[in-house]
Amino acid sequence: MSPTADAPARHHARWVLAALCTGTLLSALNSGMIAVALSTLRREFGVDVATVTWVISVYYLTSAVLQPVMGRLADRYGPRRVFTLGMWTVAVAGALGPFATDLVLLCAVRVVLAVGTATAFPSAAAMLRAVAATSGGNATRMIGRIQLVDTTSAAIGPVLGGLLIVAYGWPAIFWINIPLAALALVSTGILAPRDAPRAHVPLRRTLAESDLPGVALFIVTISALLGFLLELADDPPWLLLPLIAVAGALFAWRELRVASPFIDLRLLAADLPLVRVFALFVLANLVFYGALFGIPQYLEDHAGYRTDVIGVLLLPLAAFNVVTAPLVERLIDRRGLQRTLVIGLGALSVGTVALLALGSSTAAWVVLAATAAVGIPYVFVLVSITQSLYVAAPREHVGQAAGLFQTSRSLGCIGAAVVVGLSFAGGTDPADWAILAAVTIALALATLLVAIAWRPDRAA
Repeated sequence: MSPTADAPARHHARWVLAALCTGTLLSALNSGMIAVALSTLRREFGVDVATVTWVISVYYLTSAVLQPVMGRLADRYGPRRVFTLGMWTVAVAGALGPFATDLVLLCAVRVVLAVGTATAFPSAAAMLRAVAATSGGNATRMIGRIQLVDTTSAAIGPVLGGLLIVAYGWPAIFWINIPLAALALVSTGILAPRDAPRAHVPLRRTLAESDLPGVALFIVTISALLGFLLELADDPPWLLLPLIAVAGALFAWRELRVASPFIDLRLLAADLPLVRVFALFVLANLVFYGALFGIPQYLEDHAGYRTDVIGVLLLPLAAFNVVTAPLVERLIDRRGLQRTLVIGLGALSVGTVALLALGSSTAAWVVLAATAAVGIPYVFVLVSITQSLYVAAPREHVGQAAGLFQTSRSLGCIGAAVVVGLSFAGGTDPADWAILAAVTIALALATLLVAIAWRPDRAA
């Protein structure tokens, strides 16, 4: 095709990408909204910091379990079909959430919400190959932009959530999912590519091949680990340790022997660059979401900020994404993924030191400076790691790899919730904040060291 003939296709591809983002951003948007709701939910249901953490943890545990499964379903039944089903599920969760009368029911609704949002990213990633083929675009950059929009929505989430909570109460952060899911359904219905014909596979067979015992062992392992870690500061349930060890060992044993594993450990063992991508994404999300989940509770409890004001103060975590992302992409073209990633992680390690300043002052300008110091370098890290996914992932397993990528994000978010819960076990005073800030700095440095030291032959 001539450049002139290509122009309409590229223009259409941008609209398709925008339509897919209306669905993929829902997971991160809900993460941002729940971040500013945690103190409100603690008061509403009369629970402590560690207990309210389960609202975050069950959501990301469900996401961690379902992301690779949804990637497999998208590859088998068609990504557009799976994406559509997910958006309907999000709408149902949005309708049910406001009627939760206790934290257990609220956690159950968050599980339903996670089921819906888990479909979006792997389905979108699977559709982008077809979009790129018809438009002449770059699928690697497209997936990077989707991830960028997701992270931006994680920081916009606190602003939207704060406004909704102040105006209408915490149920509004669930209601808002209904029109957002409707927008995703309409836009993708009009713009997204239709699924290519596929051989009919009965759902019963798919379920039989979905390694439900492996899924169950994974859930038991992670849930027991969460239960142990969240009580570590008070009265650790030591009896959970043998359960964690046994369930984890059985999980690894099964995944290495079953024909269609939930998490293909053999594939990961044969593709160290892909393992590196996942490991770095877990660590990077520990840093970013530790700040996102910790700052709102500290500012509301200690400094007395209103929820909507806190949302605005968190905006610099992603306010510079639109400006910074093109610069990062050009840097990747000139210096490569590895160097750009190390530059970003080095800047992030320095930026997290600014979090310590909040222990001395919670003035608005100090909060804005600290969140910007974390948010700006995180764009470098996010774009580099996301593009590395497409470099490292086998073409025939891109949907599954994208699902595992989001599982990595989920595990990082779960870990961040645990770090915040343990750091605030004694309260949310400056001394407690200093613990969280110090741990966040240490995690950022660990991520940088992993990126520098672990460089397999095919590493991006």
